[in-house]
Amino acid sequence: MTFRAATAEYEFILKSIIGFDQISETERFGEATPDLVSAILGEAGRLCDDVMAPLQRGSDLEGARLENGVVRTSPGFADGFKAIAEGGWVGMNAAPEHGGMGLPLTVATAVNEMMAGACLSLQLAPLMSQGQIEALEAHASDALKALYLPKLISGEWTGTMNLTEPQAGSDVGALTSKAEDNGDGTYAISGQKIFISWGDNDFGGNVVHLVLARLPDGVPGTKGISLFVVPKYIPDEDGNLGRANDLKVVSLEHKMGLHGSPTCVMQYEGATGWLVGKEHGGMAAMFTMMNNARLGVGGQGIGAAEGAYQHALNYALERKQGRTPSGTIVDHADVRRMLMEMKADLFASRAIMLANAHALDMAQATGDADWKTRAAFYTPITKVFGTEVGMRVAETGVQVHGGMGFIEESGAAQYYRDVRVTAIYEGTNGIQSMDLVGRKMMDGGEMAGRLMDEIEKFAEHSRARNPNMTDALWSACEALRDATDWMVSQDMGERFAGSLDFLRAFARVLGGYYHLKAAQADPGGPREKLARFYMTRMLPQYAAHLAAATAGSENVFALSIDELAN
Repeated sequence: MTFRAATAEYEFILKSIIGFDQISETERFGEATPDLVSAILGEAGRLCDDVMAPLQRGSDLEGARLENGVVRTSPGFADGFKAIAEGGWVGMNAAPEHGGMGLPLTVATAVNEMMAGACLSLQLAPLMSQGQIEALEAHASDALKALYLPKLISGEWTGTMNLTEPQAGSDVGALTSKAEDNGDGTYAISGQKIFISWGDNDFGGNVVHLVLARLPDGVPGTKGISLFVVPKYIPDEDGNLGRANDLKVVSLEHKMGLHGSPTCVMQYEGATGWLVGKEHGGMAAMFTMMNNARLGVGGQGIGAAEGAYQHALNYALERKQGRTPSGTIVDHADVRRMLMEMKADLFASRAIMLANAHALDMAQATGDADWKTRAAFYTPITKVFGTEVGMRVAETGVQVHGGMGFIEESGAAQYYRDVRVTAIYEGTNGIQSMDLVGRKMMDGGEMAGRLMDEIEKFAEHSRARNPNMTDALWSACEALRDATDWMVSQDMGERFAGSLDFLRAFARVLGGYYHLKAAQADPGGPREKLARFYMTRMLPQYAAHLAAATAGSENVFALSIDELAN
């Protein structure tokens, strides 16, 4: 499949939309100059184009498999991961003291997204390690950091996250895995975990698992859970691999997509583990990993959308059908509409994602609580909107292909099958929307209000050049403000019933904000034209979403369980 990383798009958004210069002007990230970032994006783009993208189709046709207890990865994946590791891409934003690049998360997020567009199955491997690195940096003892971080950052070892059990999915507190103190600083970990992405591989080195389990005195629920690092092979203090630990891959899941990513059922039978953080503090440590993983999963959705868009556009430019100026289907109005919608949503979701990462970087660099609150508010929007754009664009890509989209050999369906899980893992999109209207609006809607003030201030600044677009965005923002006031006046049951539609409306308005910024930065150019399309054709969707968001819960529960079944 032909793929070209959208490096110019990232550079435009960093410079003209989110104000990356704020990050590079901080002491923490002063070395991340525009020239350096441009060089990094260019080098990462070549890796995606030349190394990862050629592995995409083959990973679907010949996925990971389990042979005699050993996971065999898709052809070319071992070399592909080696190239990622040797380029330093696993440890992009990890601390330099352990071998990381120390780059802003904003840059790492852009690189991860382009990798997802090139080959989502393979991109999952470094993404899992990055999450583990972050959790260990924040919560592990100095000894654990010194032993594990250099190996994970270099890519010599890989990392996983073990939360889910057959009876404990979104309700993590229902887990039954147990940990017993061995009396020597280690713990015996027992239990079964499911849905473990990249739970094993044949790259060589070690596979390091972060496992949630309950100590004997752990209370029921999430407050009694602890976090442990449990390696496949037990290393000595110098990192040399010793005996195999008492854990194994029971099976690999047969999935709708992401065939190249081995999703494992893991069994721990008194496996040796080390406590990360405090006893019973496992969820706090794991959430360090999960919160930014939600940003990463939003990026996976956007990356898959980029791949699907490029695949569909290439087909439309080549497919001859009907009488059009070019002789191809790209000049049919309905095909052009679909491509425009795909491109417009790609920009909107990508800008939201990078604005989210920008806020996280500014929070880290300045310690300013307002940046932290802003980043927290953006996170569920990034995750939900990014993954929904991924699914919508991938589905539309199938439609652009017409009948060939339904034929597997065209490759169009793979993008949809691969991206579909992103709306489910790292917290379902429904849970993310509940988080937005719940915890993220416990401030009475103050952060939401500040964002809307920012949007309207920019709209006023833009009115002279783009009055029609400005008026449309202003009206949408005012309607969103009214809906926000309604939300914060309701109890949680009412909020939750309309939470997903509220989030979608907020994302639509944010998308309009960033499209207007793009129009201002490119007067009369393609970005202004795309912004006009978005404002006319896509922004108006906010009204339907807000109507549903504020309709209350009565109709949601109107049918009894018996009536649902009949």
